[in-house]
Amino acid sequence: MTHAGTRSVHADICVVGGGPAGLTLALLLLRSGVRVTVVERSRSLDREYRGEILQPGGAALLDRLGVLAGARRRGAHEHTGFRFTDRGRVLLVADYRRLPGPYNQLLSLPQRHLLEELLEQCGQFADFRYLSGQRASELLRDGRGAVRGVRTTGAERVEVLAHCVVGADGRYSKIRRLAGIEVDRAEAFAHDVLWFRLPADGDADGDAESQVRIFRGGGNPVLAYRSFPDTLQVGWTLPHGGYRAEAARGIDHIAAEIATSLPMYADRIAARLGGLSDLTLLDVFTQEARDWTADGLVLLGDAAHTHSPIGAQGINLAVQDAVALHPVLMTALEHRDARAEVLERFTRRRRPAVRRVMRFQALQSKAMLSQNPVAARVRPRIAGVVSRTPLFRAILRHVAYGDQGIAVAEDHFVRR
Repeated sequence: MTHAGTRSVHADICVVGGGPAGLTLALLLLRSGVRVTVVERSRSLDREYRGEILQPGGAALLDRLGVLAGARRRGAHEHTGFRFTDRGRVLLVADYRRLPGPYNQLLSLPQRHLLEELLEQCGQFADFRYLSGQRASELLRDGRGAVRGVRTTGAERVEVLAHCVVGADGRYSKIRRLAGIEVDRAEAFAHDVLWFRLPADGDADGDAESQVRIFRGGGNPVLAYRSFPDTLQVGWTLPHGGYRAEAARGIDHIAAEIATSLPMYADRIAARLGGLSDLTLLDVFTQEARDWTADGLVLLGDAAHTHSPIGAQGINLAVQDAVALHPVLMTALEHRDARAEVLERFTRRRRPAVRRVMRFQALQSKAMLSQNPVAARVRPRIAGVVSRTPLFRAILRHVAYGDQGIAVAEDHFVRR
């Protein structure tokens, strides 16, 4: 029943969440002749300190969609790979130039640039509706309990009636909560991350600034990479749940601690960090929804599975999820059947790949970030051996590409 003063919108698919996963899926569906409405709670496209490292696997899929070039023109930085330095000694370099071109680099691509390009291309379709500043407040259900839309609140009240709802609204998904889907959260990582930016005036570390770097020094490990426009994005790791104790000691203490691992940037750190408000805390945890589907509903990206920033897998997984879900939704629309058992094709395809990433990220975290004295002694020896083996090349391909069997289902596209 539609409430008085509520506007009704009809769509084939309603996507809640206008991030990389939701908008990539929306574009795929629109190119397939589907009516799509995207509900996004934010009025801004700014996604400060969200994952912006794009792996080759995600880049290839976005390029196939015709999105990558336009996003890059808005501004991006290429990186040749990852470099791991322990107390001034380079232990490991993952050189992406060893991979086959043209997708043989990492891209530091601000999410705003990717979202702008996706939105621009979605906006070319008459069947696209984008409801910004609207929060999902209720799931609409039919007489059998199947989800048939969402009710939103914002500047106006809107009911989006749809054959299927996709929850792509992030790690704290409101759609997941409204559906009553439980999550299994694992504290598999011993660290949280404090993010901030530094000016990239000059080149303090030579050619290494073309790499995504992990530094271990006298303090906690630090991640750093060049970001657009001409900044360094820095992530200082600290013990999980330890921010309150560090904050109590003040910003000067935190700046000094970070500088012990980044001595080449000590002056910039002292000049940039004037207060705790200059830092953004990322609570690092992994979680997985127990169910990714219900009748008329499917969860996508971080709403279904949340990861660590280690290995820069976030955008890759989001884009691959969207590409994998697209043909499943097309089948559901063709047969007018969005029961959970139909949508479960998506879960069966993606859950194993996602769990492999979770397991590997936990290993990466222990290998690179652990403060255990024994690990510190054996780390250089193990890194030296592993980097010269075929296993390392296989690991590099796995991190770079993810599930290489995922391809854009262009057979569903309609000619315009």
